[in-house]
Amino acid sequence: MMFFLDRQDTMEAQTIRPAAWIVVDDGSTDRTAELVKSVAREHDWIVLVSAPVDGGQLVDGRRTGRDVAAFQAGLAALPSQPDIVLKLDADVSLLPDFFEGLLQAFEDDPKLGIAGGACFEFENGAWRERWVTGDHVRGATRAYRWACLQDVQPLEPRLGWDGIDEVLAIVHGWHAKSLRSLPFFHHRIMGQRDGAGRAFRDQGSTAHYMGYRPSYLIARALFRMRTTPAAWSMITGYFSAAVRRERRVADPAVRRYIRDRQRLRELPRRAAEALGRRSG
Repeated sequence: MMFFLDRQDTMEAQTIRPAAWIVVDDGSTDRTAELVKSVAREHDWIVLVSAPVDGGQLVDGRRTGRDVAAFQAGLAALPSQPDIVLKLDADVSLLPDFFEGLLQAFEDDPKLGIAGGACFEFENGAWRERWVTGDHVRGATRAYRWACLQDVQPLEPRLGWDGIDEVLAIVHGWHAKSLRSLPFFHHRIMGQRDGAGRAFRDQGSTAHYMGYRPSYLIARALFRMRTTPAAWSMITGYFSAAVRRERRVADPAVRRYIRDRQRLRELPRRAAEALGRRSG
Protein backbone atom coordinates (compact mmCIF):
# COMPACT_ATOMS: atom_id res chain seq x y z
CA MET A 1 0.00 0.00 0.00
CA MET A 2 1.09 3.59 -0.63
CA PHE A 3 -0.26 6.68 1.09
CA PHE A 4 -0.05 10.42 0.50
CA LEU A 5 0.13 11.91 3.99
CA ASP A 6 1.48 14.96 5.75
CA ARG A 7 1.74 14.61 9.55
CA GLN A 8 4.71 12.97 11.29
CA ASP A 9 3.34 12.23 14.75
CA THR A 10 0.23 10.58 13.32
CA MET A 11 2.34 8.40 11.03
CA GLU A 12 4.67 7.11 13.70
CA ALA A 13 1.84 6.16 16.07
CA GLN A 14 -0.12 4.07 13.57
CA THR A 15 -0.39 0.31 14.00
CA ILE A 16 0.12 0.12 10.21
CA ARG A 17 2.52 2.72 8.88
CA PRO A 18 2.55 4.03 5.31
CA ALA A 19 4.97 2.56 2.81
CA ALA A 20 5.42 6.02 1.30
CA TRP A 21 4.77 9.40 2.88
CA ILE A 22 4.70 12.20 0.35
CA VAL A 23 4.68 15.57 2.10
CA VAL A 24 3.55 18.39 -0.16
CA ASP A 25 4.67 21.93 0.63
CA ASP A 26 2.20 24.31 -1.02
CA GLY A 27 3.96 27.49 -0.02
CA SER A 28 3.06 27.47 3.67
CA THR A 29 4.95 29.72 6.08
CA ASP A 30 5.03 27.34 9.06
CA ARG A 31 8.49 25.85 8.39
CA THR A 32 6.95 22.71 6.87
CA ALA A 33 9.74 22.20 4.34
CA GLU A 34 12.50 22.66 6.91
CA LEU A 35 10.93 20.24 9.37
CA VAL A 36 10.20 17.57 6.77
CA LYS A 37 13.74 17.69 5.37
CA SER A 38 15.03 17.02 8.87
CA VAL A 39 12.74 14.02 9.38
CA ALA A 40 13.38 12.67 5.88
CA ARG A 41 17.08 12.29 6.69
CA GLU A 42 16.06 9.60 9.17
CA HIS A 43 13.45 7.80 7.01
CA ASP A 44 13.93 7.04 3.32
CA TRP A 45 10.16 6.56 2.83
CA ILE A 46 9.50 10.26 3.49
CA VAL A 47 9.65 12.57 0.46
CA LEU A 48 9.14 16.33 0.29
CA VAL A 49 7.77 17.85 -2.92
CA SER A 50 6.44 21.29 -3.80
CA ALA A 51 3.05 21.99 -5.30
CA PRO A 52 2.45 24.86 -7.72
CA VAL A 53 1.06 27.95 -6.01
CA ASP A 54 -0.54 31.02 -7.49
CA GLY A 55 0.91 33.53 -5.08
CA GLY A 56 -2.51 34.48 -3.68
CA GLN A 57 -3.94 34.18 -0.23
CA LEU A 58 -4.44 30.65 1.10
CA VAL A 59 -8.22 31.06 1.23
CA ASP A 60 -8.30 32.12 -2.42
CA GLY A 61 -5.97 29.27 -3.30
CA ARG A 62 -8.47 26.77 -1.94
CA ARG A 63 -11.19 28.33 -4.09
CA THR A 64 -9.04 27.82 -7.17
CA GLY A 65 -8.03 24.26 -6.32
CA ARG A 66 -4.84 24.73 -4.34
CA ASP A 67 -5.40 21.60 -2.27
CA VAL A 68 -6.18 19.61 -5.43
CA ALA A 69 -2.92 20.82 -6.98
CA ALA A 70 -1.06 19.70 -3.86
CA PHE A 71 -2.72 16.28 -3.98
CA GLN A 72 -1.85 15.85 -7.67
CA ALA A 73 1.76 16.78 -6.91
CA GLY A 74 1.83 14.10 -4.21
CA LEU A 75 0.37 11.50 -6.55
CA ALA A 76 2.99 12.30 -9.20
CA ALA A 77 5.76 11.71 -6.66
CA LEU A 78 4.63 8.23 -5.60
CA PRO A 79 7.39 5.70 -6.27
CA SER A 80 4.97 3.04 -7.56
CA GLN A 81 1.26 2.46 -8.13
CA PRO A 82 -0.52 1.99 -4.79
CA ASP A 83 -3.61 0.01 -3.83
CA ILE A 84 -4.93 2.76 -1.55
CA VAL A 85 -3.93 6.42 -1.52
CA LEU A 86 -4.89 8.77 1.31
CA LYS A 87 -5.04 12.56 1.30
CA LEU A 88 -4.56 13.77 4.86
CA ASP A 89 -4.55 17.43 5.87
CA ALA A 90 -1.88 18.75 8.21
CA ASP A 91 -4.34 20.10 10.79
CA VAL A 92 -5.78 16.76 11.86
CA SER A 93 -4.72 14.01 14.25
CA LEU A 94 -5.72 10.35 14.31
CA LEU A 95 -6.03 7.46 16.74
CA PRO A 96 -3.34 4.79 16.31
CA ASP A 97 -5.65 2.28 14.60
CA PHE A 98 -7.03 4.72 12.00
CA PHE A 99 -5.10 3.30 9.02
CA GLU A 100 -5.74 -0.26 10.13
CA GLY A 101 -9.49 0.34 10.27
CA LEU A 102 -9.48 2.18 6.98
CA LEU A 103 -7.65 -0.61 5.16
CA GLN A 104 -9.99 -3.18 6.69
CA ALA A 105 -13.01 -1.29 5.33
CA PHE A 106 -11.55 -1.42 1.81
CA GLU A 107 -10.72 -5.11 2.19
CA ASP A 108 -14.24 -5.93 3.42
CA ASP A 109 -15.98 -4.13 0.54
CA PRO A 110 -14.46 -4.53 -2.95
CA LYS A 111 -16.74 -1.79 -4.34
CA LEU A 112 -15.76 0.79 -1.74
CA GLY A 113 -14.03 3.48 -3.79
CA ILE A 114 -13.71 6.44 -1.39
CA ALA A 115 -13.64 6.34 2.42
CA GLY A 116 -12.62 8.46 5.37
CA GLY A 117 -13.19 9.10 9.04
CA ALA A 118 -15.71 11.05 11.11
CA CYS A 119 -14.68 14.63 11.85
CA PHE A 120 -14.56 15.87 15.45
CA GLU A 121 -13.81 19.47 16.45
CA PHE A 122 -13.16 20.93 19.90
CA GLU A 123 -15.91 23.34 20.84
CA ASN A 124 -17.27 24.50 24.20
CA GLY A 125 -14.90 22.25 26.11
CA ALA A 126 -15.62 18.99 24.27
CA TRP A 127 -14.85 17.16 21.03
CA ARG A 128 -18.03 17.21 18.94
CA GLU A 129 -18.77 15.29 15.75
CA ARG A 130 -19.44 17.37 12.64
CA TRP A 131 -22.14 15.57 10.69
CA VAL A 132 -22.14 15.13 6.94
CA THR A 133 -24.95 14.44 4.50
CA GLY A 134 -25.28 10.76 3.67
CA ASP A 135 -21.92 9.05 3.28
CA HIS A 136 -20.00 12.12 2.13
CA VAL A 137 -16.29 11.75 2.92
CA ARG A 138 -14.54 14.86 4.15
CA GLY A 139 -11.49 15.97 2.21
CA ALA A 140 -9.29 16.12 5.32
CA THR A 141 -9.00 12.29 5.57
CA ARG A 142 -9.93 11.04 2.13
CA ALA A 143 -8.78 7.63 0.94
CA TYR A 144 -9.23 6.26 -2.58
CA ARG A 145 -8.97 2.82 -4.02
CA TRP A 146 -6.51 3.38 -6.88
CA ALA A 147 -8.85 2.06 -9.57
CA CYS A 148 -11.60 4.40 -8.35
CA LEU A 149 -9.26 7.37 -8.34
CA GLN A 150 -8.45 6.74 -11.99
CA ASP A 151 -12.18 6.73 -12.78
CA VAL A 152 -12.75 10.16 -11.19
CA GLN A 153 -9.63 11.91 -12.47
CA PRO A 154 -9.01 14.71 -13.15
CA LEU A 155 -10.28 16.17 -9.90
CA GLU A 156 -12.04 19.51 -10.26
CA PRO A 157 -9.61 22.35 -9.35
CA ARG A 158 -12.11 24.26 -7.21
CA LEU A 159 -14.23 24.09 -4.08
CA GLY A 160 -16.65 21.19 -4.36
CA TRP A 161 -14.16 18.77 -5.89
CA ASP A 162 -14.79 16.35 -3.03
CA GLY A 163 -18.48 16.15 -3.88
CA ILE A 164 -18.11 15.88 -7.63
CA ASP A 165 -15.64 13.00 -7.45
CA GLU A 166 -18.02 11.04 -5.20
CA VAL A 167 -20.79 11.36 -7.77
CA LEU A 168 -18.41 10.29 -10.54
CA ALA A 169 -17.37 7.31 -8.42
CA ILE A 170 -21.02 6.27 -8.02
CA VAL A 171 -21.64 6.68 -11.75
CA HIS A 172 -18.71 4.28 -12.34
CA GLY A 173 -20.14 1.67 -9.97
CA TRP A 174 -18.21 2.55 -6.77
CA HIS A 175 -19.56 3.94 -3.55
CA ALA A 176 -18.26 6.20 -0.80
CA LYS A 177 -18.52 5.80 2.95
CA SER A 178 -17.78 7.98 5.95
CA LEU A 179 -16.68 5.60 8.72
CA ARG A 180 -18.07 6.82 12.03
CA SER A 181 -16.04 4.16 13.85
CA LEU A 182 -12.86 5.97 12.77
CA PRO A 183 -12.80 9.46 14.31
CA PHE A 184 -10.30 12.10 13.32
CA PHE A 185 -9.68 15.31 15.22
CA HIS A 186 -9.70 18.54 13.26
CA HIS A 187 -7.74 21.25 15.06
CA ARG A 188 -9.26 24.18 13.18
CA ILE A 189 -13.02 24.64 13.33
CA MET A 190 -14.66 24.56 9.91
CA GLY A 191 -14.87 28.09 8.55
CA GLN A 192 -12.46 29.47 11.16
CA ARG A 193 -9.97 30.70 8.59
CA ASP A 194 -12.53 32.29 6.29
CA GLY A 195 -15.24 33.33 8.74
CA ALA A 196 -18.58 31.53 8.94
CA GLY A 197 -20.38 33.88 6.56
CA ARG A 198 -17.83 33.53 3.80
CA ALA A 199 -17.57 29.78 4.30
CA PHE A 200 -21.34 29.34 3.90
CA ARG A 201 -21.41 31.73 0.95
CA ASP A 202 -18.77 29.57 -0.72
CA GLN A 203 -20.90 26.51 -0.03
CA GLY A 204 -23.77 28.23 -1.82
CA SER A 205 -21.74 29.11 -4.90
CA THR A 206 -20.33 25.59 -4.94
CA ALA A 207 -23.87 24.19 -4.77
CA HIS A 208 -24.74 26.26 -7.83
CA TYR A 209 -21.70 24.89 -9.66
CA MET A 210 -22.71 21.32 -8.82
CA GLY A 211 -26.24 21.85 -10.11
CA TYR A 212 -28.21 21.77 -6.84
CA ARG A 213 -31.95 22.28 -6.99
CA PRO A 214 -32.82 25.73 -5.57
CA SER A 215 -35.52 24.18 -3.36
CA TYR A 216 -33.02 21.76 -1.82
CA LEU A 217 -30.41 24.47 -1.25
CA ILE A 218 -32.95 26.67 0.54
CA ALA A 219 -34.20 23.77 2.66
CA ARG A 220 -30.63 22.84 3.57
CA ALA A 221 -29.79 26.42 4.56
CA LEU A 222 -32.91 26.73 6.71
CA PHE A 223 -32.11 23.42 8.40
CA ARG A 224 -28.57 24.58 9.21
CA MET A 225 -29.85 27.95 10.45
CA ARG A 226 -31.50 26.14 13.38
CA THR A 227 -28.07 26.06 15.00
CA THR A 228 -25.93 28.36 12.81
CA PRO A 229 -27.59 31.60 11.68
CA ALA A 230 -24.70 32.31 9.26
CA ALA A 231 -25.97 29.43 7.12
CA TRP A 232 -28.26 32.01 5.51
CA SER A 233 -25.22 32.97 3.42
CA MET A 234 -25.60 29.70 1.51
CA ILE A 235 -28.69 31.14 -0.12
CA THR A 236 -27.02 34.43 -1.05
CA GLY A 237 -23.98 32.58 -2.39
CA TYR A 238 -26.14 30.29 -4.53
CA PHE A 239 -28.32 32.97 -6.08
CA SER A 240 -25.44 35.40 -6.56
CA ALA A 241 -23.71 32.73 -8.64
CA ALA A 242 -26.94 32.14 -10.56
CA VAL A 243 -27.40 35.85 -11.32
CA ARG A 244 -23.80 36.05 -12.57
CA ARG A 245 -24.49 32.99 -14.73
CA GLU A 246 -21.42 31.23 -13.39
CA ARG A 247 -20.62 27.96 -15.11
CA ARG A 248 -21.74 24.60 -13.79
CA VAL A 249 -20.09 21.19 -13.75
CA ALA A 250 -19.88 19.99 -17.33
CA ASP A 251 -20.70 16.30 -16.84
CA PRO A 252 -24.50 15.87 -17.23
CA ALA A 253 -24.40 12.56 -15.32
CA VAL A 254 -23.13 14.40 -12.23
CA ARG A 255 -25.85 17.06 -12.42
CA ARG A 256 -28.57 14.46 -13.04
CA TYR A 257 -27.53 12.29 -10.10
CA ILE A 258 -27.37 15.25 -7.73
CA ARG A 259 -30.76 16.60 -8.73
CA ASP A 260 -32.39 13.17 -8.48
CA ARG A 261 -31.15 12.91 -4.90
CA GLN A 262 -32.60 16.31 -4.08
CA ARG A 263 -36.24 15.77 -4.99
CA LEU A 264 -38.68 17.01 -2.35
CA ARG A 265 -39.70 13.49 -1.40
CA GLU A 266 -36.09 12.83 -0.36
CA LEU A 267 -35.88 15.75 2.08
CA PRO A 268 -37.64 14.20 5.13
CA ARG A 269 -35.44 11.11 4.96
CA ARG A 270 -32.24 13.10 4.63
CA ALA A 271 -33.23 15.48 7.44
CA ALA A 272 -33.97 12.51 9.71
CA GLU A 273 -30.62 11.02 8.77
CA ALA A 274 -28.81 14.24 9.65
CA LEU A 275 -30.61 14.54 12.98
CA GLY A 276 -29.77 10.93 13.77
CA ARG A 277 -26.10 11.52 13.11
CA ARG A 278 -26.04 14.62 15.30
CA SER A 279 -27.74 12.86 18.22
CA GLY A 280 -25.90 9.57 17.81
